[in-house]
Amino acid sequence: MADRGVELSALPKEVRDQLAELDLELSEGDITQKGYEKKRTKLLAPYIIHTPVEPPPKNNVQPPAPSSSSSHGPPPSSSSRYRERRSRKTHRNGGTRDDRYRSDIHSEAVQAALAKHKEEKMALPMPTKRRSTYVPSPIETRTPPDSSSASEDETSARRQSSVVVPIPLLNPNQQSPDCWINRSAQGSSTSSSASSTLSHGEAKPQPHNQPQPQYKPQYQPLYKPQYQPQPQHEPPPPHMAAAITDMMAHSRIAPHENSIPPPDVTAVALPARGPRVDLPSNTTARGMSRGQSRSSMMETADGVPVNSRVSTKIQQLLNTLKRPKRPPLSEFFTDDSEEIVEVPQPDPNTPKPEGRQIIPVKGEPLGVVSNWPPALQAALARWGATQGKSPALTALDITGKPLYTLTYGKLWSRSVKLAYTLLNKLGNKNEQILKPGDRVALVYPNSDPGMFWVAFYGCLLAEVIPVPIEVPLSRKDAGISQVGFLLGSCGVGLALTSEICLKGLPKTPTGEIMQFKGWPRMKWVITDSKYLTKPSKDWQPHIPTANTDPAYIEYKANKEGTVVGVAVSKVAMLTHCQALTQACNYCEGETLVNVLDCKKDMGLWHGVLTAVMNRIHTISVPYAVMKACPLSWVQRVHIHKARLALVKCRDLHWAMMAHREQRDISLVSLRMLIVADGANPWSVSSCDAFLNVFQSHGLKPEVICPCATSPEAMTVAIRRPGLPGAPLPARAVLSLGGLSHGVIRVNTEDKNSALTVQDVGHVMPGALMCIVKPDGPPQLCKTDEIGEIIINSRAGGTMYYGLPGVTKNTFEVIPVNANGVPIGEIPFVRSGLLGFVGPGSLIFVVGKIEGLLQVSGRRHNADDLVATALAVEPVKTVYRGRIAVFSVTVFYDERVVIVAEQRPDASEEDSFQWMSRVLQAIDSIHQVGLYCLALVPANTLPKTPLGGIHISDTKQFFLEGNLHPCNILMCPHTCVTNLPKPRQKQPVGVGPASVMVGNLVAGKRIAQAAGRELGMIDDQDLVRKHQYLSEALQWRAQTDADHVLYVLLNAKGVAVSTATCVQLHKRAEKIAAALMEKGSINTGENVVLLYPPGIDLIASFYGCLYAGCVPVNVRPPHPQNLGATLPTVRMIIDVSKAACILTTQNLMRILRSKEAAASVNIKTWPTIIDTDDLPRRRPPQIYKPPTAEMIAYLDFSVSTTGMLTGVKISHAAVSALCRSIKLQCELYSSRQIAICLDPYCGLGFVLWCLASVYSGHQSILIPPFELESCLSLWLSSLSQYRVRDTFCSYSVMEFCTKGLGTQTELLKARGVNLSCVRSCVVIAEERPRLALTHSFSKLFKDLGLSTRAVSTAFGSRVNLAVCLQGTTGPDPCTVYVDMKSLRHDRVRLVERGAPQSLPLMESGKILPGVRVIIVNPETRGPLGDSHLGEIWVNSPHNASGYYTIYGEESLQADHFNTKLSFGDPQTLWARTGYLGFVKRTELLDASGDRHDALFVVGSLDETLELRGLRYHPIDIETSVSRAHRSIAESAVFTWTNLLVVVSELCGSEQDALDLVPLITNVVLEEHHLIVGVVVIVDPGVIPINSRGEKQRMHLRDSFLADQLDPIYVAYNM
Repeated sequence: MADRGVELSALPKEVRDQLAELDLELSEGDITQKGYEKKRTKLLAPYIIHTPVEPPPKNNVQPPAPSSSSSHGPPPSSSSRYRERRSRKTHRNGGTRDDRYRSDIHSEAVQAALAKHKEEKMALPMPTKRRSTYVPSPIETRTPPDSSSASEDETSARRQSSVVVPIPLLNPNQQSPDCWINRSAQGSSTSSSASSTLSHGEAKPQPHNQPQPQYKPQYQPLYKPQYQPQPQHEPPPPHMAAAITDMMAHSRIAPHENSIPPPDVTAVALPARGPRVDLPSNTTARGMSRGQSRSSMMETADGVPVNSRVSTKIQQLLNTLKRPKRPPLSEFFTDDSEEIVEVPQPDPNTPKPEGRQIIPVKGEPLGVVSNWPPALQAALARWGATQGKSPALTALDITGKPLYTLTYGKLWSRSVKLAYTLLNKLGNKNEQILKPGDRVALVYPNSDPGMFWVAFYGCLLAEVIPVPIEVPLSRKDAGISQVGFLLGSCGVGLALTSEICLKGLPKTPTGEIMQFKGWPRMKWVITDSKYLTKPSKDWQPHIPTANTDPAYIEYKANKEGTVVGVAVSKVAMLTHCQALTQACNYCEGETLVNVLDCKKDMGLWHGVLTAVMNRIHTISVPYAVMKACPLSWVQRVHIHKARLALVKCRDLHWAMMAHREQRDISLVSLRMLIVADGANPWSVSSCDAFLNVFQSHGLKPEVICPCATSPEAMTVAIRRPGLPGAPLPARAVLSLGGLSHGVIRVNTEDKNSALTVQDVGHVMPGALMCIVKPDGPPQLCKTDEIGEIIINSRAGGTMYYGLPGVTKNTFEVIPVNANGVPIGEIPFVRSGLLGFVGPGSLIFVVGKIEGLLQVSGRRHNADDLVATALAVEPVKTVYRGRIAVFSVTVFYDERVVIVAEQRPDASEEDSFQWMSRVLQAIDSIHQVGLYCLALVPANTLPKTPLGGIHISDTKQFFLEGNLHPCNILMCPHTCVTNLPKPRQKQPVGVGPASVMVGNLVAGKRIAQAAGRELGMIDDQDLVRKHQYLSEALQWRAQTDADHVLYVLLNAKGVAVSTATCVQLHKRAEKIAAALMEKGSINTGENVVLLYPPGIDLIASFYGCLYAGCVPVNVRPPHPQNLGATLPTVRMIIDVSKAACILTTQNLMRILRSKEAAASVNIKTWPTIIDTDDLPRRRPPQIYKPPTAEMIAYLDFSVSTTGMLTGVKISHAAVSALCRSIKLQCELYSSRQIAICLDPYCGLGFVLWCLASVYSGHQSILIPPFELESCLSLWLSSLSQYRVRDTFCSYSVMEFCTKGLGTQTELLKARGVNLSCVRSCVVIAEERPRLALTHSFSKLFKDLGLSTRAVSTAFGSRVNLAVCLQGTTGPDPCTVYVDMKSLRHDRVRLVERGAPQSLPLMESGKILPGVRVIIVNPETRGPLGDSHLGEIWVNSPHNASGYYTIYGEESLQADHFNTKLSFGDPQTLWARTGYLGFVKRTELLDASGDRHDALFVVGSLDETLELRGLRYHPIDIETSVSRAHRSIAESAVFTWTNLLVVVSELCGSEQDALDLVPLITNVVLEEHHLIVGVVVIVDPGVIPINSRGEKQRMHLRDSFLADQLDPIYVAYNM
């Protein structure tokens, strides 16, 4: 008992009082730790005896031995309490109350577990938050300390204080910056760094104390590495230097000193998604630096600059994930095609129960006492008549002073009045509203027990059935609609309440009581005395002998949150009172202090029912008083010399915390302190600690009586008050490992994972108890097995009222033996409590069925996990100890989720550190992985009426994404151990014969399909006309001069310019002349066309053809976003070696402006010719190519993977393609088509510039950007011009769907009619977006759009148009394929609505002259029908090859002139790079044959190879977008085998963290993948190109270069 050599008991009384005062101040947060220690030292100074100090034992507190001696040994001294307190830094207000959950044993176990982890050095990457959203952390944590200046002990101290210790990285040279990052990861809320708002080109500000990079390149290479800041004396790491030199060797473009850094789309925060920008990622141009593929771009991880902080965090994450997982409890599930998850094989080392079968335990017989009343109402009548002055109930006001005392006489007379009023005075004279047996709701606050008592007994006397419920405070109360379910199932239509309570209920504006969600219509009756009618002299209430009719209904919320009513019969109510009287030895006239809710459970059974039976005086202490003065109940016991007190652990704890050395408090009168929740894991420590403090106030150890109860079985067991001096019962110290397998093992080896439980006494008198297995049939357990306690007794609930189905399962259980044979006839009631029978027939309870979490076949108790989490220094982090633990089912198993309220003053670092410690403690002590740990702001979790956490609502909020956490940590990698085994790919060497035989055996034909024949042309004239487009235009200008070919519309729908055949021809001539004169261009040179969508672009194209040069069409830079868009323009100009640029005056000014100079070198542009005001000149002659194989134009485009590719299109290909489209769409001079597409590449360019000149039809041109100022422009133009065929892009369709979806009525009123539209084709190079086309068709069906009109096209780089839905032929068909098979590269067709089915729409009809075949990309052999493979195409309009500078032909040959490895080795095919399959349908094509449909699944370059399977990003993104209403758009990519999901948040930023678990859940559930990193960003951050396709690779590069400015980045553990 010495504290620094001071014998506390020997100190003078006043010093002891002052010390106690200090302790209290510290515990309540009124004094700082420092102040406390100073004052205490001062007080003790005179009394200190100096003695040699022995080394202290490793842990301060010795655990009590598992024997009886521990419980009544000497109480721990105040010094050990002081030490325990001192070790916690106490903040003001709150936090201290978490002590009620602390047990010394538990805290010690947790500390030991954490120490063990400390040795393992585990570094968790800390999530990244945007600084704008959250409080910034001090700057010191953000700047890397200079290697020399940071004081050593400062950093070491910081390192020791945290559990999260950085792992030394693999390369020692890389240590310094990474360590800093690791340290910042654990020590600060590092947001994405300041650089996140800079574009690639700008220099990042150097922190003042950070050494400058030693090595500065002479120019900025295109792939700009972020150089690692190296201390001056260290050379760059060798692998990095190599990477830099390697990179320089490859960046062959960079002729100018300041060549362009990669363009950045994300640097400019545009309001909506802003202009669509085509961005090459890493600006790799195909066919330029061939020496390297994208993946080997830098030698470090996958092309990522070494120092990017994001990648360091990911490296940390990978290091964490490399730690060995706990061996899974089962073999991996096998992923067979049916995906039937097998039951895991049990671990042979699992402890098994070894005892004999349990024998039912009998309580002592229920004594027969002669004067026991025949019914409870009779007892009230007796006391009302004979002991009218005797006090029945004293109620306290909010300050804890007595408010009124209700005598037995008053209670009786008022109850009779109420009974009379209920039966006779409601409604009109002759109609009786209430009949005996009807159910009535009682709505009274806890602070007014008197009104409740009168209402309850009034109902009993009127023989109506009371249903007490909580007072509804608002429409949004936790579980309010479930209370409605209870009232509905009980058929309640009438509610009794007090006048004050009624005034406080939420009202509608008209003053009526609000209709609560889910509630039946209610009539409200006020029961205050003044409104009751006195019965006539001759009226007496009818009091029959207790029978099996229901007396009252007690509500109970089950695990899912459903509220049901347990009906208690009159005889059960009476028997229960008798059993309690016998067990607790109640005597007439005793005083009972009740702190519990008097409407239900122990508060009702002891404090209202048994009390009246025994004429006990109850003093009711409402919850509100306890909050204001936690000691009030102890004071009441003292003042009233109460013999009994009815409390919960929290009341013991609060009283202890508020305890001052009050000499005037004496608990010597107590003979029984009933602890209602004595079955909790932390009840032991509460009882011990309370006894410790109050033993000196006369509290005797044997009066503490824990008990176990449940609404269904009522009181299951209670410890009988002991005789003074009798030995106290033993404690059980159980192994948590054993408990998780449902067996009882005394914990011997690892004291950290032990659970100490106290007994709850013996079975109730007159009851019979068994223990049965909690799941499956009610089979009796063995003696050393944990099971559910079931009870047979006359004193228990009889049914769930109004729910016969559920009732049978709970109230009529007949236990069976090991062979499944029933052991008797008598029915038992399930108590919902888990426990076992110990020595001497003592009952031990270890948890509730409701709190049971079944993870991987093992059982964990939610309360145990809460206790462990609270033992991890919660003071800094958790608000008032409010922690909820529940499980959610994800991917065939339950996953543990912990949600806690965070203190308002907790810092990011504290919170994250607390979370990582909880993770480790629970892992160590319970051997279970946490799936998710979330911290929410204080006071935001849904509350139960008495202020606890409403678990089922919290779980609901979590699953709906409404929790709004402020911190979250997901650990799917560690706790999901039942994923299917990764697929092992078969070796590729399969011979041709086996493949062919395989196809034949399967009865499959080779998967190939072809369009119609192109046919020959007879007329010589036409041959000449069609040989070259330039000739076609001249021919049209002569033969049909005034035929209008093009009409360009502006935003108002007005034709701003038109072009007839002759006008176009003349403008082309002017441009050709200018090219030859001004530009002095030679034949065959490349000329860049830089125009907004319009007729100038078309004229310049033909001008180039006339001049004999090769046009290169480039999207002009966006004037508001030059920094991001101009570098791409510059790059295409450089790559194509353009000799000249044709453009408008406006764009010419932009190219030479100061703003342009900021992002590119404007001095080195080639010749720029503006074509706005050219003189009228004709070229000397119009160029005619010598052969049709000459290049007509170059088509440049940025693919979705960020590759800039230019392909060569020959004159022959142009005329073949135009002819093919003419045939497919039946185009001729009298036809009109409308085009709303970007005209810069692919099929969009062909339709805009080439097709009209070839076929002679009129094209109405609608520039897509005009839709921004007039959404309905495209649709109203279709209606106005009665267009039959229109072409658009997905962006346009999405724009209309989102923007006009609600305005169809308005458009109809304006006369927009789309019934004229026969075909509306979406031009794209991707899988058809079925959801979008469907919603477009559906939305505009009201405007007359035919559901058959919308279809898609498909093109690729090697062939600009493979498919296009024509005017003839069958409608596009849709099939449903199994997604699991797709991942295995198989196609399995399933029915619509099948689980895991994916709808795919045919990508239009194959064009005339085109043949496609499906090929295995590895073996290059043809595949059978309905097999997934690469689409290869053979057609006269294939591109001639990639445009290359250096002439390396290998890539070109591979993509453009490839032969099959067997089958038909002669034909030359081009590889599209897309996966798809061919399916022969039942439909017939024009020639009467069965139609072959081509289905495009996705780009081969985009697919993700994970776990040996092939995933298409769009599938994962579709799932993610469905996960939460606030996800606008999402994109996925991989980085070092981690799946990264980026989601745009369209809701408020407080939703950001809600998305993390939902995204993780949905991807795991639907795709069997674990998400590694979740990034939440603002809307518009995911870059999208002009065709509306996501540029995932560009996004990935921006993320890894830390340029996204994310709202939140979560690293899943």
